Amino acid sequence: MYFGTLRNMKNIQLLGLLLVIVGSFLPLVHVPIIGNWNYWKLDHSLAIACWIFSAGALFGIVNNSVKMARISAILLVLLFIFTLFAVKMQSMEYFSFMPFKSWQEKLAGIVKLRWGWIVEFLGAFIIILTKNNK
Repeated sequence: MYFGTLRNMKNIQLLGLLLVIVGSFLPLVHVPIIGNWNYWKLDHSLAIACWIFSAGALFGIVNNSVKMARISAILLVLLFIFTLFAVKMQSMEYFSFMPFKSWQEKLAGIVKLRWGWIVEFLGAFIIILTKNNK
């Protein structure tokens, strides 16, 4: 067995983990007038959950536990999907005072997703899809 390959796979997974952590500080949502929000500004508990799942993935990568790293990465993807859904629902709720549903949808549409989500999902998918050759 060539040990360099295993180390390279670990490095690729660590790169994916780094993308997830850095992505949590990048702009994820743009709210007009207020500006860009990252995970911490969106919700503290979601940011902490993201970092806890990232720590679980790091533990799995360092200890050569492919199963633990993948489970943590899958939980990260589910958290990201939940957050995207929650952002859209919260923006609709935020404009619920409007008398017409079409106005609510139009104003909720001004809340835009930013490029940080690409980094978040890319990092999690790198952790999931990297094969460890044992």
